[in-house]
Amino acid sequence: MSSTPDASVDSPRLLIIGAHPDDAEYHAGGLASIYRQLGRCVKLVSVTDGGAGHFRRGTDELITARREESVAAAKIIGAEYESLGFSDGQLVPSVEVRHSIIREMREFRPDLVLTHRTCDYHPDHRATGQAVQDASYLVTVPLVLPEFSPLYRAPVFAYMTDLFTRPTRLRVDVALEVEQQLDKIVKMLACHHTQVFEWLPYHANTLETIPEKADDRVKWLQSWYSDRAIKKSEHFREELQAIFGDDAGSSTGFVELFEISEYGSPANQSRLRDLFPGARFPVA
Repeated sequence: MSSTPDASVDSPRLLIIGAHPDDAEYHAGGLASIYRQLGRCVKLVSVTDGGAGHFRRGTDELITARREESVAAAKIIGAEYESLGFSDGQLVPSVEVRHSIIREMREFRPDLVLTHRTCDYHPDHRATGQAVQDASYLVTVPLVLPEFSPLYRAPVFAYMTDLFTRPTRLRVDVALEVEQQLDKIVKMLACHHTQVFEWLPYHANTLETIPEKADDRVKWLQSWYSDRAIKKSEHFREELQAIFGDDAGSSTGFVELFEISEYGSPANQSRLRDLFPGARFPVA
């Protein structure tokens, strides 16, 4: 075992643990892009195989396609990607899932871990958030999975944005403007064509609006993403106004918002500025 601390002050490492392929890019593609621009290590993890999210493709075909899409999306910014391979739509916060997440954190040794809140609409999102929460302390316990070297201190954990309000809405602890990263985010999302150009429009009954040409599809996707960014900005209008005031950032809509978890290592504002480069924070 190494006697040195896990966290690297000079080059923080980012691990994004989403329930499905494309969750990381949609919720935190901007932060991931910034990390890579700074030469920092980023890994995108999907806990499930993504094999349930379609109306026409079979499960085996979809699993293969979504793995290829995810690898291509991560390659856009030079990040790693891995699927833990649990069945899409059937995820529960089992000990097996928890152990897989502990192994992932011990092998990657992140400084910052992003995941879902446990009050999200999707059961896979809730299960992922719960499993990460359950792993947040045990990742430091040597006799849990002793074959994998434990972390000497837990990472900082943060929750990605959702718009749900019960039992409580997201507390905006970090606001990161990502307008300069918009092209990268859209390119990453465009790699997930089975989702953004097929499944999601089908589910929204808007399949007929999807253009045929690739360039037109990217423009459509940018508009789709922008609409959702604006909706998020409106949902958190008061919080953003309190953070940005009259700055342009309060109205662009292109922000990624995060809530710092009580679990894991505590982080003062100096540490948060290192983990979220260029971010803004509520006035104390």
